[in-house]
Amino acid sequence: MPEILYADAAVAVVVKPAGVLSQGDAEDAMPALLQKQLGGAIFPVHRLDQPTGGVMVYARTQDAAAKLSAQMQSEAFGKEYLAVLDGAPEPAEGELHDLLFFDRQKGKSYAVRRKRAGVKDARLAYRVLAQAEGLTLVRVRLFTGRTHQIRVQFSSRGWPLTGDGKYGSRNNRCTPALWSAELHFAHPVTGETLTFRSQPPEAYPWTLFSPDSL
Repeated sequence: MPEILYADAAVAVVVKPAGVLSQGDAEDAMPALLQKQLGGAIFPVHRLDQPTGGVMVYARTQDAAAKLSAQMQSEAFGKEYLAVLDGAPEPAEGELHDLLFFDRQKGKSYAVRRKRAGVKDARLAYRVLAQAEGLTLVRVRLFTGRTHQIRVQFSSRGWPLTGDGKYGSRNNRCTPALWSAELHFAHPVTGETLTFRSQPPEAYPWTLFSPDSL
């Protein structure tokens, strides 16, 4: 069962295991698993790709879901990730700006040069934390939430996520090395700013890096 970091009548903050669907009606998807643990309704307000694990928030009322969804358009709702990349990004700290197009038939996002129907702006900031065995650990802050955004923005520059064969990694020792490490939001009832963190699992490639760097 997913680890529950915090729960009250309005929200539930949990650690989604890698490989579990964050949305949907399947019995082994997060909403159904949380209903079994907590009872009552569960309303997804954001998503993680199935291979990605880490901290998420779910609403427990429709009103809380509406307020959290509205926050996602502002800096009140913030997400930071840890990722391991093939290669070494240059510079060691910066922002990436792209136009992304998601091809639904192929289930894949692409960085494109021109605006057209379906193309969306994408922006993130990153900072190199450590390097080991030709791989680089980075911390990523998302300013937009596009499909496969982190994966395609790094891969389009020649630094795919380790284990992400879909976007060009030749390392097949793991699933895409991406973890939702930190989440902050204003509580939809009290307005209090809440911050939650989660460490990636003790597995390759995360174990290449010292715990102090994660």
